[in-house]
Amino acid sequence: MATYHSGEIAVQNRAGLGEQAGFSLGGIGETVPEVAAAFLAEQPMIVVGGADASGRVWASQLTGPPGFLRTPTPRVLTVGALPAPGDPLEDVLAGAAGHHGSVPVGMIAIEPATRRRMRINGRAVVERDGLRVDIDQVIANCPKYLQKRDHRVLEHDAEAAPVRTVTDGTALDAAQRRAVREADTFFVATVSDRGDADASHRGGNPGFVQVLSPTLLRWPDYVGNAMFLTLGNLVLNPAAGIVLPGWETGSALHLTGTARTLWDPAEAARIPGARRLVEFSIEAVREISAASPLRWSAPAYSRFNPPVR
Repeated sequence: MATYHSGEIAVQNRAGLGEQAGFSLGGIGETVPEVAAAFLAEQPMIVVGGADASGRVWASQLTGPPGFLRTPTPRVLTVGALPAPGDPLEDVLAGAAGHHGSVPVGMIAIEPATRRRMRINGRAVVERDGLRVDIDQVIANCPKYLQKRDHRVLEHDAEAAPVRTVTDGTALDAAQRRAVREADTFFVATVSDRGDADASHRGGNPGFVQVLSPTLLRWPDYVGNAMFLTLGNLVLNPAAGIVLPGWETGSALHLTGTARTLWDPAEAARIPGARRLVEFSIEAVREISAASPLRWSAPAYSRFNPPVR
């Protein structure tokens, strides 16, 4: 039976949404329904997040042809892909090889073309050329703030294969700051004090993420389902990780650091649609070119996106 942990309950109560959160609890299950299994089998990408051995939280994407995500049983998800060298998921999954142990992971699969998405949280073990994830939570999500995009797979036979590079830093450079300001989508991973991981989506019109400095970001927390799985984890453990996909280029910008919720109503009132704000302090940056073979069309922005000043 699904329950909320103390951090989630604390945020729900502070936001005055405890009753709505109780209703939303019905959207958290422990098994993958047949319709969700069919949805997963059609997807070419899943975002995965978790903590590495030092406690830093990272988010990244795994890709494959449709069918690389399978549910052999309603309590198990298999992922027919592993992170490429240099991907921060390598370090996250370092303790998940064979029978040596499992690693808590949070995952979210999205289908931008139809604005469908679902989250799966569980414990991953590396098996051969992929992952086996024993499922703890399956979470239905609404399509708000998700931009519509179509995708294609980069054909190396027809196009020059892009060169994969990995660049590390401790702050955003000028080009990375511009990419963040122009972003309409990112994914955020968090981990509770017990180590349980979660990955979620944040979206809005370009400019909804503010770059306050090369090491400090801020974004609005819009109206949602009142579960507060992300903000609830941050109450218990401020570590967080972000990945911003380069939709048109296949690149990935990975950030890890800490996050906190700002509850000042006067500050939130300055941002259209914001109910509260989240600040993210960057501790490490990893940018990977040619991180994904997927290329996505220009977005059709969600009608739910609040305006950006």
